[in-house]
Amino acid sequence: MYKSYSMELAGRTLTVDINRVAKQANGAALMHYGDTTVLSTATASKEPREGIDFFPLSVEYEEKMYAVGKIPGGFNKREGKASEHAILTSRVIDRPMRPLFPKDYRNDVTLVNMVMSVDPECNPEIPAMLGSAIATCISDIPFDGPCATTQVGLINGEYIINPTMAQKDVSDLQLTVASTREKVIMIEAGAKEVPEDKMIEAIYKAHEVNQEIIKFIDKIVEECGKPKHSYESCAVPEELFAAIKEIVPPAEMEVAVFSDDKQTREENIRQVTEKLKEAFADKEEWLAVLGEAVYQYQKKTVRKMILKDHKRPDGRAINQIRPLAAEVDIIPRVHGSAMFTRGQTQICDVVTLAPLSEAQKVDGLDDNVTTKRYIHQYNFPSYSVGETKGSRGPGRREIGHGALAERALLPVIPSVDEFPYAIRVVSEILESNGSSSQASVCGSTMSLLNAGVPLKAPVAGIAMGLIEDGGNFSILSDIQGMEDALGDMDFKVAGTAKGITAIQMDIKVHGLSRDILLAALKQAHEGRLFILGKIAECIDKLAEHLSAYAPKIITITIPVEKIRDVIGSGGKTINKIIAETGVKMDVEEDGRIYIASPDEGAANKARKIVESLTKEVQVGETYLGKVTKLMKFGAFVEILPGKEGLVHVSQLALHRVEKPEDVVKEGDEIMVKVTEIDDKGRINLSRKALLLEKKQ
Repeated sequence: MYKSYSMELAGRTLTVDINRVAKQANGAALMHYGDTTVLSTATASKEPREGIDFFPLSVEYEEKMYAVGKIPGGFNKREGKASEHAILTSRVIDRPMRPLFPKDYRNDVTLVNMVMSVDPECNPEIPAMLGSAIATCISDIPFDGPCATTQVGLINGEYIINPTMAQKDVSDLQLTVASTREKVIMIEAGAKEVPEDKMIEAIYKAHEVNQEIIKFIDKIVEECGKPKHSYESCAVPEELFAAIKEIVPPAEMEVAVFSDDKQTREENIRQVTEKLKEAFADKEEWLAVLGEAVYQYQKKTVRKMILKDHKRPDGRAINQIRPLAAEVDIIPRVHGSAMFTRGQTQICDVVTLAPLSEAQKVDGLDDNVTTKRYIHQYNFPSYSVGETKGSRGPGRREIGHGALAERALLPVIPSVDEFPYAIRVVSEILESNGSSSQASVCGSTMSLLNAGVPLKAPVAGIAMGLIEDGGNFSILSDIQGMEDALGDMDFKVAGTAKGITAIQMDIKVHGLSRDILLAALKQAHEGRLFILGKIAECIDKLAEHLSAYAPKIITITIPVEKIRDVIGSGGKTINKIIAETGVKMDVEEDGRIYIASPDEGAANKARKIVESLTKEVQVGETYLGKVTKLMKFGAFVEILPGKEGLVHVSQLALHRVEKPEDVVKEGDEIMVKVTEIDDKGRINLSRKALLLEKKQ
């Protein structure tokens, strides 16, 4: 017999079924939110994975197309690899839960969320996030939960809890907040230049809702939770730490980590490790965990330097940003390019402009999102960190960082009416030592301006760090890789001078207090303004002209009833225009036509053809027409594409004409005047009338 639990959440009923399905998993919850149904499961391996020094957690968000009544495309007609949206959702589930597992736990854990039904009023991300937490909490897997997650929108100045899919599309804010019982543990946001105070207010509205959800989860765990199983700890023995400090005193370790050059610091740590390996050559059990021990010793040293001595490993002040360098137009023949360097992090950003027909098609569970006109992609090759590893396409990290930069810039991208292009930005990471995703935001702003894209405002990004111990804390501006790895927080904030456009916060502790969050946002704002100033020194306005290699797009609007005249039977007319001019054409249902070509002359030629196809013939107007057919009674003349009129034999010349062929022949071009359009739409033309006017 299964148990069912329900609560009201944002005006809709959330129901959780326990012990109904998937009983062989360590924990399972069948989640219902409105008519949205998600199965969440948590499983763990019986034994720890050997030879690893990390917690092997895997999170999956599976989008089943039957959930929205669709059959998947492709030859096999079945779901293939995860979509970008599914990957991003998996990351959002992973990030708040990972810190709540024991740090020394090495058993494989897999969290699977299968979306089985989608109600447009109830976003499936919500039950998936909550279901993962519930399935893990009621399982026997060690987990210091529960945690809860809520989404917030902002429409017409009002906060909306768990907005519908339709509401998300018009919201000024798309915020996801995860909390433990006391503190905020994860933040993800895209926003339309929302001020810091509004963002804080939204975060804590979500936090309040999360507390009610946690009470609900507590009740489920109390009645259905299993005792947590024991596990083999891989913690470093205290006697090993003591022995290490004898051989490498704290002062020597400080010297090893104190450098503004990543390679120098890594070499120093390598030498320290080799020294310890020689000293412990006869202690195999210590050698097995020596790497972890050195890492923890390094971590303690850096944290002490920052927290007590206010000294960062590269010598910077707590709020100081690394040296910046910016330049544009560095790659020939592309449509726009820029390079942004911050310390040992260097990004090359390249922009490509294309007709709207090349916008990315999106085939997912949200019918409100079918295309992406602005595409931001992020590549992180191994050479950027001095490693040797072949490229196997973008992983979850690359997809996540690209999506974050895309979210940061999307609010300032001009509308289709303002700039009728599909836009692709590629961030190539050339060198990385922390904050490459936010550097790509800065580089992308510059490359878009360089390409002539009329941004509403420039955007800059900065990554903030945290060292916290016993109530004392230091917030670090523009963290490098070591400060990210050894610190407690990676808080990425992007925005304009006016407000925030994107946030992503990950922490390694059990949540942040409001004071820390406020201080981090304030310090991030100051850093963002400084970086925007440096960007402005390099480029402060868009290019006057598009690249010579970019397509020139002309937009014209025709009456909707004329669309068929432009397309023609079976596309015959539009294909003829494309073949004749070499342009690309997109025809919208509302009558807008986009004509694209690198050759502006060809685009204008196509425009004139379209205009002639859709132009109404007016009595009294004069046309240069082409004779298409001769009859005994006169000549048929094409005055506009597809539009012919008759010049009667009596209207061909000033003198009497016996036969039309005495005056004109097929293929001749003659000037004619429209004298009449009868009630059947037949057009009567006259050459004689123009000859008389000329004679006078």
